[in-house]
Amino acid sequence: MNGSRKLKPIDDWFGTKILPGKSYDVTLPVSESYSSMMIEIPIHIRRAKEDGPVIFITAALHGDEINGTGAIHQILQDNDFELLKGTLILVPVLNILAFDRHTRYLPDRRDLNRSFPGSSDGSLASRMARIVFDEIVCRSDYGIDLHTASIRRTNYPNIRGDLSIPAVSKLADYFGSEIIINGKGPQGGLRREACKAGCPTIIMEGGEIWKVEPTIVESAVRGIKNVLRNLGMLSSEVESPDYQVIIKKSKWIRAENGGFMQFHVKPGDIIEKNQAIATNTTLLGNERNVVYSPFDAVIIGMTTLPAISPGEPICNLGELPKRLKTSELRKMRREENGLEKRMSEDLASNILVTERDVLS
Repeated sequence: MNGSRKLKPIDDWFGTKILPGKSYDVTLPVSESYSSMMIEIPIHIRRAKEDGPVIFITAALHGDEINGTGAIHQILQDNDFELLKGTLILVPVLNILAFDRHTRYLPDRRDLNRSFPGSSDGSLASRMARIVFDEIVCRSDYGIDLHTASIRRTNYPNIRGDLSIPAVSKLADYFGSEIIINGKGPQGGLRREACKAGCPTIIMEGGEIWKVEPTIVESAVRGIKNVLRNLGMLSSEVESPDYQVIIKKSKWIRAENGGFMQFHVKPGDIIEKNQAIATNTTLLGNERNVVYSPFDAVIIGMTTLPAISPGEPICNLGELPKRLKTSELRKMRREENGLEKRMSEDLASNILVTERDVLS
């Protein structure tokens, strides 16, 4: 717990007493509809008998990113999930207005994840952000925010956080993701503003919008439980990945020509400098150009739409530290049926991957 920061009490939720050893389904009023009906976020608060850290876990901050919603559902429906100490604030859908419209943005076209900490007299997004910040972030010692890639893209699961903050670095390590990306996050982003306010927060990125993908959900649940285990809030053993690597620099590789892409890599692949990523062809299959990796990298994200125009993103590469050898990292994925291997194969089922061994 962050002793230097005074938190709002968790034992009183708008008049509902949150007692030790109990669980509660509550709501958070955030706005009103055009017909003057109250709009409320459904929240589950689970409190152990023993005091400990308060952690918020949120999903669907962008309303179409629902893999995290599936992960929180898994926890809610797990009869063996028992906290030893502390409190969880579980929010399956944070951006309820966008979720109801199957869209990323609020009805005013603003991005809620660029609106924190918000203002009580600002725009719809700003007002909603202020309520969420005051009532969830300001009650919490730590936060985990679950995301996916944006439209027509997919992400191999990765954790993102400002590793210059020791508590954030620990959370990112505890989660147990192969890939950890160092960065503060965007201005007005929930994790960035939560960290500024003294609530160390990380995000997980994984999978696509409009889907609940089984292996992404499995990865998110494993990571959340790992954090709780490391904080002494669960009794089960930590489940570690085969390796962890910190990415300090990433780059989207973009198309030079229009055409139809033939991919040679899949999400999560570890690739070498000058390895072929994709071949750009005409609609009749004639090769136009081949796109190569500019450095040793891990495939963080990819487009799932093969039709491309000049300047559009193809692949998001995380540059590997110089000291790491790609061949050694590949060997570290020990289990053929391990979670990381299965995630990579599942995500690749949304794209056609063909082999091309030629290097530039």
